[in-house]
Amino acid sequence: MRSERTRLLENAHSFSSCVGYFEEASQSPAGKESKGSLKGIVNISVCGGYGKEGVGVYNKNNTGWYILFTVPLITIFTIVVLIPFLMGIYYSFFSWNGIRAHPMEFVGLANYLRLFDDGRFISSAVLTVKFTFLALISVNVLALVFSLLVTTKLRTVNAARAMFFMPNLIGGLILGYIWQFIFSDAFRILGQLTGFETIFFNWLINPDYALYALVFVFTWQMAGYMMIIYITGIQSISHEVIEASYIDGANYWQILTRVIFPLLMPAFTICLFLTLSFAFKIYDINLALTGGGPISSTELFAMHIYNEIFGYSNYGYGQAKAVVFFIIVAFVTLGQVYMTKRREVEA
Repeated sequence: MRSERTRLLENAHSFSSCVGYFEEASQSPAGKESKGSLKGIVNISVCGGYGKEGVGVYNKNNTGWYILFTVPLITIFTIVVLIPFLMGIYYSFFSWNGIRAHPMEFVGLANYLRLFDDGRFISSAVLTVKFTFLALISVNVLALVFSLLVTTKLRTVNAARAMFFMPNLIGGLILGYIWQFIFSDAFRILGQLTGFETIFFNWLINPDYALYALVFVFTWQMAGYMMIIYITGIQSISHEVIEASYIDGANYWQILTRVIFPLLMPAFTICLFLTLSFAFKIYDINLALTGGGPISSTELFAMHIYNEIFGYSNYGYGQAKAVVFFIIVAFVTLGQVYMTKRREVEA
């Protein structure tokens, strides 16, 4: 077996040979023109790969480290996500109340067929779609306005970024209880002081306004998070493109709609996907702020499925609803990504 000193000397000799090759290539006329180009980098990487133990990007000896870091993640994902998901699909074909002492009765597709006659399920689906649509618009419009504001030359840009992002750091349950106090007490007092009692009242006890209160709180929490993604997209746009547009006589609105927005399509893709996903799956704010009330006017999909399984002990039927919920979310989000990705290519 070779000694450690011999192995190090061979590696050093291999590396010095590669450096010498690159220096010789860079002195040639073609090498001087492409110095620092991708060709030189490729030569170094290829040369570094010579030898079983040479200086290279990939080393077979690192396979153990790859396994060490990936296997635990795959194991956790399988136990926490994949196995429960498959078990949920399995339970959806049975009628069961969740108690092991009671037998599971196979009903096939009966649980799925019941969904079409379930008024609560259809009402919850309509409310979830309405909430998601409103949240999708409000979150991304507000986040885009924030991102345009904090990418200007204002002196308070850093403070504004921190202030806008801070609500996202608050947990959904705590956020819901905070805004429950604001809607129930602060709004009532503000309405009495200003005289605008038709606007400032407890929205949470009114079935016509409770859903809008939920949209308002969700927007307040998520706008700062999406703002960070839009900021990254805006900062990646070359200033030369913006300056050239001004030189050509374009005004700010034309630059915004004809230059900035098309170049922001990758950011739009990410933000729309995240907003759709978070809005469809919202539960914590829904639970803390309204609890699904009043009169089930804010019982969204996730809460409806939870109540069906753990409230009414309909495990099989609730799992069928969960499977349908998964299919709807996957279809909508993947469709959105497909459409916005096409716009990226066009942009």
